[in-house]
Amino acid sequence: MKNFSLLLFMGLLLLSCNQAPNQQQSIVKTESVRDGVFIHITEGFSDPHRVLMPLKMAVLMADDKDVIVYMDIHATELLMKGAKDLEFAEFESLQTYIKQLIDKKVSIYACPTCLKVAGYESSDLIAGIQLAEKEKFFNFTKGRIITLDY
Repeated sequence: MKNFSLLLFMGLLLLSCNQAPNQQQSIVKTESVRDGVFIHITEGFSDPHRVLMPLKMAVLMADDKDVIVYMDIHATELLMKGAKDLEFAEFESLQTYIKQLIDKKVSIYACPTCLKVAGYESSDLIAGIQLAEKEKFFNFTKGRIITLDY
């Protein structure tokens, strides 16, 4: 009986010794991944609320999320050099938001086809605005992509 108890004790001791390194190996250090916010704006001068609200959200989200802004359809006219500023109610102006976003390194993209339809070229864009490229829509974040569509 003593031999069995001794063997049982040694077996349990070996088993517990073998588990400690495995437990340490199972601890995996994870890298913090930020989610991304894709903001899509289609409206222009005729609906300032639908333009300024998403830009305000983009500025707020950029503090702790990866953000890009994609502007197409009528929104491209807002991005032209010399375009008039846009203001509405309790919001900052369009040009203020664009400057804040560029300062925060948020990419603002204009649809190249919509520019052509409106009679503009990429050289007509405000400094800091880029032509949209499909790969940029997927590679701007390593986290989830959440879309806000205006």
